[in-house]
Amino acid sequence: MSTLPPRAGRRCHNALNPLHSSLYFSPDLGKELGGIGIDDPIAAYFATRAAAMGAVGAETVTATFYNFNHALVARHVPAVWDIASPARVLDARLRAADATLRRLLGEEIIASPEMAEAAQLALRATEGCTRHARPLYAAHAGLPVPDEPHLAYWHAAALLREHRGDAHLAALLTAELDPLEALVSHTATGKGMAIRWLLSSRGWRRTDWEDASERLRWRGLLTAEGELTEEGAALRTELEETTDRMDLGPYEHLGGPGVARLTELGRGFLATAAAAGAFPASATG
Repeated sequence: MSTLPPRAGRRCHNALNPLHSSLYFSPDLGKELGGIGIDDPIAAYFATRAAAMGAVGAETVTATFYNFNHALVARHVPAVWDIASPARVLDARLRAADATLRRLLGEEIIASPEMAEAAQLALRATEGCTRHARPLYAAHAGLPVPDEPHLAYWHAAALLREHRGDAHLAALLTAELDPLEALVSHTATGKGMAIRWLLSSRGWRRTDWEDASERLRWRGLLTAEGELTEEGAALRTELEETTDRMDLGPYEHLGGPGVARLTELGRGFLATAAAAGAFPASATG
């Protein structure tokens, strides 16, 4: 039984992950990836997140990213590796993370004792992560930890993100939700991204979305109006709780006071980044 307060790990993840994820919306990423020849933003996303696994094919990316249309993935992977090697992509990614964090947080926060403390806490949490059946986490765990605290914090957030993400995919499989059904049901909770943005960024058509919605209605998980039924809401709750259980290790390792402090620090950084325009309205509106 966990010694942590209920959902403490999830709250900590929710404080750290958005700042890490802000990189994928950042103009700095486009600049750095464009500098090595990857101009397409979708190709840049696939390359940036998959590079830790090496020059993998479309099948591996589709499997580990889960909710992208395989046809979209195959349009860019493995061709992107002919433009730039995974090693060059990882170097560009770290440069982009540096520029993004400096722009969003400012030099005072970057150099602050709080950032150094957050990096230390987040890295300590990653010591409780496990590699088995977690391909994206395991690949990122093989990368070196950056020296500068703000980049070490970002790196640790990447590890914690992928550790939870790999667990969540296992939960989705158990719930028998296919990639698009997972997106539709999550959006129906009111916490998802904008549907138009999801369709364009994940490579699906509106008819695909409607078909997935119909399958969820047939299972009794979605109403005719596109809202979750009582059973659907219960399934989404169960999904998150299952993910919490499979992602407990790093937060148990850090301990209650450490988790609470890391969550507090992460929320502060995130609020500053959000106020600086870290996330486009088109993705959430």
